[in-house]
Amino acid sequence: MQGKLTLPELEEAVAAGSIDTVIVALVDMQSRLMGKRFQAEFFLASAHRETHGCNYLLATDLEMETVPGYAATSWAAGYGDYVMRPDLATLRRIPWLEGTALVLADVLDHHTHAEVPHSPRAMLRRQIARLKEAGLQAMMASELEFFLFANSYGELHAAGYRGMAPVSPYNEDYHIFQTTKEEEVMRAIRTGLNAAGIAVECSKGEASAGQEEINVSYSDALSAADAHVLVKNACKEIAWSKGRSVTFMAKYSSQAAGSSSHVHQSLWTLDGRPAFHDPAEPHGMSKLMRQYLAGVLAHAGAITWFLAPYVNSYKRFMAGTFAPTKAVWSTDNRTAGYRIVGEDTRSVRVECRVGGSDLNPYLAYSALIAAGLDGIAQGMELEPEFRGDAYGGQAREIPKTLRDAIAALEGSAMLRAAFGEEVLAHYLHAARWEQAECDRRVTDWEIARGFERA
Repeated sequence: MQGKLTLPELEEAVAAGSIDTVIVALVDMQSRLMGKRFQAEFFLASAHRETHGCNYLLATDLEMETVPGYAATSWAAGYGDYVMRPDLATLRRIPWLEGTALVLADVLDHHTHAEVPHSPRAMLRRQIARLKEAGLQAMMASELEFFLFANSYGELHAAGYRGMAPVSPYNEDYHIFQTTKEEEVMRAIRTGLNAAGIAVECSKGEASAGQEEINVSYSDALSAADAHVLVKNACKEIAWSKGRSVTFMAKYSSQAAGSSSHVHQSLWTLDGRPAFHDPAEPHGMSKLMRQYLAGVLAHAGAITWFLAPYVNSYKRFMAGTFAPTKAVWSTDNRTAGYRIVGEDTRSVRVECRVGGSDLNPYLAYSALIAAGLDGIAQGMELEPEFRGDAYGGQAREIPKTLRDAIAALEGSAMLRAAFGEEVLAHYLHAARWEQAECDRRVTDWEIARGFERA
């Protein structure tokens, strides 16, 4: 695809002077790109095989704190190195950065060169391998929403994130005229990603002032997760280059809608047949699809943290906002946490609407696949379809707080078996740290409410 590079093509581009820098980046727990910029000649001579990075990169929080208590790394262990091995299948031009290519790296143990099991790409690869053993492969895509602001990142930081001005003054859901005003940024995002080898389908206005959505084509699970993190990084870099800013917070304002990352998913056979489709069954949903969805629903509480990893994530789950509050399934019903899309066609699939735009796609996809596989392995029966307004119905609740999600995650024998005890413990520690950090903070809301009146 246009934008993707082979190593010989990179060599030609470097010789011609069109590329002089190669970014080598791993994906951290928060789905950020972390790595180094190499002079292209050195990358070709050596770093295309491997480079190194501190192993705290998979044990920090959003603030890059050296969080105590991880078994994988610590001050006592000396914070040594991981090996970063470029996955050359991900090598591509980055058109919005002059003379730059980028490659994603897998994370290996410095001594054994085995994949680090709690690294996000390794976690997803493990679930993909489990699917392959069953003769299946996952096809996925995530719809990313975010807010675009007229302010620059520097201006907002200097103002303490007060006075944020969304780029539009009103709800712009599907609004062509308003989004025309935003094309300087959004067109650059679409065309830049497409030229980087990421198949962009469209962008659109979303349901609040300044809210955007960008969609990329369905693909295999690993490629889809790779695309997701590159899209997020591109949106930030391109907005910054235009003097604008974006946020992927799940809920940046109590007055605005939340931002989601709906995950579309289906299973296919290894020879390319849609394993979710059976024209003889209701809605075209095969027995395998019903079992998969039954597993996802059975473990809906346990996997929520991988779809909503921060305290802020849970402020998005509000009735009447198109963010779900119930983990139920329904056909073409945007009030349900799990919506069936493409019913009665080969494209029939599950749309998980629980995740916010702050999720890590590798972790979210891994958790969904693991839950679905358990449903298949156990031959689970799918509960009846929920019909009507799920906000008002009596049904399985999505955990209301991070604290609730942590408790559900901690009690999951399925995830312990699917991910491994050490991996689950690693992410439980991350979740508990996030809750503890929030619990000790005094917020502006508390001060404004209680300073005089308490």
